[in-house]
Amino acid sequence: MSAAGQHILVYPFPTSGHFIPFLDLTHRLLNRRLTVTVLVTPNNLHLLDPLLTRHASSSLHHLLLPDMDPLPAPNLPARLRRLRDLHYPALLQWFQSLTSPPVAIFSDFFLGWTQSLASELGLRRIVFSPSSSFSYSLNMSLCPESLRIDDPQAENQTLSFPDIPNSPKYPAYQINSIYRTYKDADPDKEFYRRNWLQNLESWGVVFNTFSDLEAIYIDHLKKEIMGHDRIWAVGPVLGDDGLDTTNRGGSSSVPFQELVAWLDSRDDNSVVYVSFGSHYVLTLKQMDVVASGLEESGVNFVWSVREPKASQVSRDHGVIPDGFEDRVAGKGFLIKGWAPQLAVLRHRAVGAFLTHCGWNSTLEGIAAGVVMLTWPMGADQFTNTKLLVDECGVGIRVGESTQNIPESSTLARMLVESLDGSRAERSQAKMLSEEALNAVNGGTSDNDLGSLVKTLYRKQ
Repeated sequence: MSAAGQHILVYPFPTSGHFIPFLDLTHRLLNRRLTVTVLVTPNNLHLLDPLLTRHASSSLHHLLLPDMDPLPAPNLPARLRRLRDLHYPALLQWFQSLTSPPVAIFSDFFLGWTQSLASELGLRRIVFSPSSSFSYSLNMSLCPESLRIDDPQAENQTLSFPDIPNSPKYPAYQINSIYRTYKDADPDKEFYRRNWLQNLESWGVVFNTFSDLEAIYIDHLKKEIMGHDRIWAVGPVLGDDGLDTTNRGGSSSVPFQELVAWLDSRDDNSVVYVSFGSHYVLTLKQMDVVASGLEESGVNFVWSVREPKASQVSRDHGVIPDGFEDRVAGKGFLIKGWAPQLAVLRHRAVGAFLTHCGWNSTLEGIAAGVVMLTWPMGADQFTNTKLLVDECGVGIRVGESTQNIPESSTLARMLVESLDGSRAERSQAKMLSEEALNAVNGGTSDNDLGSLVKTLYRKQ
């Protein structure tokens, strides 16, 4: 059956780490001849540009809804609630105004309330997870009942999850603070729990992952959590398949050709790429350790430095040490602002990646076949580190948030060792990269994407 004209609504959570991979998935769905309307807020409208220039206006549309008010929400649940209160009525009115509305709602896992909207409209809601199926399993284990912690202030108390494959254990500080420190009667905690429980009610879930990476967790979700097979692993979706990846997520804050020329002048696998994501701002101590470690190591490096927004400025946020750029001249290339990360990681000169282990960065590092030096800061990053280091053997633990900051001399040694071509992690990284690329080029992820599209034509 032809897929032409079948219409879906795509609703990403409006932050870059969630929005960008959802647009990458949207691109692949458009290439499968679906018609897509993307819900977008003014702050993220520019991120649609690559898709709008690539796809016909008859198949790609956007629905512009307002941003939240400029006052910062006190926490994530409050932000999710504001988004629901702002967008639910507008979406309901939009659907009811259409003669041929979308047949399904694809929405981010933070937007569990769209399950109520889908039910009211008689539509299927399919969750998109921009995180791993391992991390999703952990959230599903946490949300049904209260987490039993003897002392909420005991950050190193070990918490075990025997219901999840491999029975992972975490020190308490690595668990989402909403579950760990909020009182059971707190309305924000209850709203957040309900968000995940509504994901459990969804018709299906799409993961930006691939079977060779997370087969045991995908099977766990099918058999033990969701109770059905409507779970699709379609990743890694990385803006390929006809899109220009040099400006994925935004324009580079340095001239792209200048960066490429610098990398071209380096030997294969001789450069460490350093980035802690699009959100996290290093503390003073973390910044000093990273800068000192890079300088002491003598390795070639590209460092994408995240500068704080006005709301993030504090006495503890880190700044690049005075004179650092002069002292590493010829060895280091600093990018202050948005970096073309995917293009950097894929360059032949880059052999290792010092990363916070956000899922987008994790997948980009895996696909590029680089060794990963892990320094998770929060959210799902501790789980991703377990996957990289303990299960896949492609990562080397360096630090953990502010609780475990390495000495600069230790970091320097690890930076040098990460570029050693004889390390087992390097051969493992190459093998995992091949599996990732095979998955989206005629393999399991391609097959799952095709299966997903076909299900949109079946009656509920």
